[in-house]
Amino acid sequence: MATISSLGIGSGLDLSSLLDQLESAERQQLTPIVRQQQSYQAKISAFGKLENALASFQEAAAKLADADSFGAVKAEVSEESLTVSTGEDAVVGSYDINVTQKARSYSIAAAGLADKTGNLGAGTIGFTLGNGDSFSVDVSQSESSLEDIRDAINDADAGVTASIIDDGSGQPYRLVLSSSETGTDAAIASVDFGSLGGSLALDAATEVQARNAQLTINGIDIESQGNRVEGAIQGVTLNVAETGTATLDITRDTETIGKSVKSFVSAYNSLQQTLSTLTDYNSDSGSAGTLLGNATVRGVETRLRSLMSDTVEGGGFSMLSDLGISLQLDGTLELDEETLDDAVANNLGDLSGFFAGDEGFATRLDAALDGMLEDGGTLDNATEGLERSIEGLGERYNRTEARIGETIARYRAQFAQMDSLVAQMNSTSSYLTQQFEALSAQLDQ
Repeated sequence: MATISSLGIGSGLDLSSLLDQLESAERQQLTPIVRQQQSYQAKISAFGKLENALASFQEAAAKLADADSFGAVKAEVSEESLTVSTGEDAVVGSYDINVTQKARSYSIAAAGLADKTGNLGAGTIGFTLGNGDSFSVDVSQSESSLEDIRDAINDADAGVTASIIDDGSGQPYRLVLSSSETGTDAAIASVDFGSLGGSLALDAATEVQARNAQLTINGIDIESQGNRVEGAIQGVTLNVAETGTATLDITRDTETIGKSVKSFVSAYNSLQQTLSTLTDYNSDSGSAGTLLGNATVRGVETRLRSLMSDTVEGGGFSMLSDLGISLQLDGTLELDEETLDDAVANNLGDLSGFFAGDEGFATRLDAALDGMLEDGGTLDNATEGLERSIEGLGERYNRTEARIGETIARYRAQFAQMDSLVAQMNSTSSYLTQQFEALSAQLDQ
């Protein structure tokens, strides 16, 4: 049987081209399947955009659902003698601080040596710290130079650091030992060079005593091992920079609290913009949003409208509109900043209760958004359904393609048979023509 490459040779017909046209026509059956797959994939992508917008909105709502957000404070220091950082448990207050002494670490140098690379001999160096802790460093014969001893102490990482200073004298190389931290507890109380004592000896004239930070807060004496003072004021960390006096004022951070509410409004409006883009219809161009008419999206929009109109009982504020936040006809929120600023400045307790109470506005909203965004939630179920549909279409595509292949194979076999039959008929026709011509020539004689 003739192959596709020889189709038409016997008959003289362009059967290969005809077979290509038939295959192209058959493959048109795949086009709607591919289009539907692309449509479902576009919807999955659109649901991803909606999920991101909802997640951003939930993040803003969750912040307002946390009562600690309404306890935010800010610290102001009058002088540069210290800096301050505050934690969540910091409380409003004013403090007069007088730093009389900064903390510093202990250090002492050994007498100088002429060579820092020559071995000094094996031995053990023992250290005792101000808090009573002790440790030792073993030095081998082959690694006992001043540089090796320095490295061994640093490798021990036990509270003492070592360095070498060149003082420019005839025996310039001095081993300098320093406590790793400030304060008397971390100070080096004693050093025992053991068998290395013949080569190494401390120079008392170079000793720098450790000191603790000392300060008063509202007349109360405070002492700290370091210049970072934690716990002296609840929720506040003081970082001592220099001696001197300063006033620390911790006040309610109404600006940050107001920004949290404004961010909530902004996140909701961004969510509405995303929903509008995904469900819009342009009558002039006939173009439609990817999720126009989608039942899941309609459910999300309905739920959001209901939530944003919720009331909260038992407090000074019951609705968003009481805070200057009004729902517009297009679904967005409009903020009256003056009304909100007044609520933050004068009714912070009621504001916190409205958003962050057990049945607060943001608390309920956060829980509802969880139901939309969590695994097995509203959006997850919608995208999983689309993914299953895409998988089903893929199987349908493969079945259709296999059926097309079988159909084309049948056409090819039929064309080959026809080509062979026509070739045989042409051959018979040629033979008969020759015979008739020969007979006619004999009769003419």
